[in-house]
Amino acid sequence: MRIPALFSAALVLLIPMQTAQAQSGKITLVIHGGAGTILKANMTPEVEAAYRETLTNALRTGFAILEKNGSSLDAVEATIRVMEDSPLFNAGKGAVFTHDGRNELDASIMDGSTKMAGAVGSVSIIRNPISAARAVMEKSPHVMMVGRGAELFATSQGLEVVDPSYFWTERRWKALQDILVRERKEGSAWNISKSEDESRFGTVGAVALDSKGNLAAATSTGGMTNKRFGRVGDSPIIGAGTWADNDSCAVSATGDGEYFIRLSVARDIAALVEYKGMSVQKAAEEVIGRKLTELGGEGGVIVLDSKGNVAMVFNSEGMYRGSVSAGMEPQIEIYK
Repeated sequence: MRIPALFSAALVLLIPMQTAQAQSGKITLVIHGGAGTILKANMTPEVEAAYRETLTNALRTGFAILEKNGSSLDAVEATIRVMEDSPLFNAGKGAVFTHDGRNELDASIMDGSTKMAGAVGSVSIIRNPISAARAVMEKSPHVMMVGRGAELFATSQGLEVVDPSYFWTERRWKALQDILVRERKEGSAWNISKSEDESRFGTVGAVALDSKGNLAAATSTGGMTNKRFGRVGDSPIIGAGTWADNDSCAVSATGDGEYFIRLSVARDIAALVEYKGMSVQKAAEEVIGRKLTELGGEGGVIVLDSKGNVAMVFNSEGMYRGSVSAGMEPQIEIYK
């Protein structure tokens, strides 16, 4: 009888520790609006003010849910929807164009308390791809749906669909035309220039910690200007562009998708936190500052753990980013 008694005593000791850990962090929301060549010298005061206003609105929208003891999952979805509805970001309304002049959108979401996840890729008529990703997670047995199938599923779930022309914006169309002209001059069939700002940033992401100690992460993007052949980047790939796990942290990424996929950036950061006991800052610096940089990739991440510790790390010239937690006003940053 001694073994069961000891085992029972161990359980009594463990349960309060787990509860205390879950409640140890303040409710927190962190967002990004993409990383890339973002220089103050290239930004007019009016444009910068517009970005700051929309990022602040996104933070306030998601944080209002957390303040009412809402879930981190609800908070990140609502936050992303604000940015998807803005033409400023390369997600939803402001998505970039493919080589064929289409807008193909990707998104993913993950629940840190259950490790459930959902994603959609290459959709062109779903107004808010992040909500479609959540529907995949909660209303289907799958993790990822793409293309026409994802659109049919979203329609069956009552999500808002729009005519593809809804996503057209002049600056994104001009960015594509500029690359196509350069392509013809240079005779290149794969001209996705690293110096082309409009193809380099705008992906949006959010990570949140709620009052119950649960983490969630979400990411949404329009991909790369001039992408071809149904290319999909890291944003809808669980472990590459998005990760959430109460035992480690929540991560949302932005940048050169191919590099983030090859490095499994989001999961790698979480693994360093979980298995090596690194802080979210150190883990993000190791993966973004060393691994990604050495491989030749560019971009950044936002990271949040269950204690409310935040990291916003990038190796590019700038990253639209912001955070808010209990007792503080929203903080917005753009430049390095």
